[in-house]
Amino acid sequence: MRIGLIDYGMGNLHSVLTSFQRLGVGLCIVQSPESLKSCDALILPGVGAFDPAMNHLEATGLVPELKLWGTEDRPLLGICLGLQLLFDSSDEGQRAGLGLLSGHVTRLPEDAGERIPHMGWAHLQRLHPCPVLHHEDPQAWMYFVHSYAAQPSDDWVRAASAPFGSDVATAIVWKGRIGACQFHPEKSGRAGQRLLQHWLSWLQQGAPPASASA
Repeated sequence: MRIGLIDYGMGNLHSVLTSFQRLGVGLCIVQSPESLKSCDALILPGVGAFDPAMNHLEATGLVPELKLWGTEDRPLLGICLGLQLLFDSSDEGQRAGLGLLSGHVTRLPEDAGERIPHMGWAHLQRLHPCPVLHHEDPQAWMYFVHSYAAQPSDDWVRAASAPFGSDVATAIVWKGRIGACQFHPEKSGRAGQRLLQHWLSWLQQGAPPASASA
């Protein structure tokens, strides 16, 4: 199993690499379409703003390849801004996203009684089955740093949410073999490591449909 970590200049690669190394898994750095071709699964990290991220990603030549990857329903895990880039568009910018998931990314509500950006720990509320959350897991607290949250067009794509003041924010999205988390599992201690281990185990099982794996 060859897992590629996409490097487009706007992701915290070191912490993701270290987190997978703790699980005994090495990742391959993907910076071009050529380096993607040998991969069985991909991780799309991201920190920063939506439009610059899409500009950087486009400069690598990977955008058409990632859209094809999504069309073929091959395994991909987005992290933080990497989740937002999977959607059609964002309030944060004017660029189109990858469009692998249908929906829009909106700014967190100003009237929810929380500071923006949202920085800190929040627990996950499981909504729909996905391979990275299991019923027998203890309640997961994850580390968030974000000002925007995805609003999927199809509600069942929202696999988990997290409280944000008087409101909630999308925490995990999942459709087919494409999934992503708004939080940073690589910075979320044991709960984050458990989530990544679930993803790896799911890949080793052949990435079955979510309803059969969670």
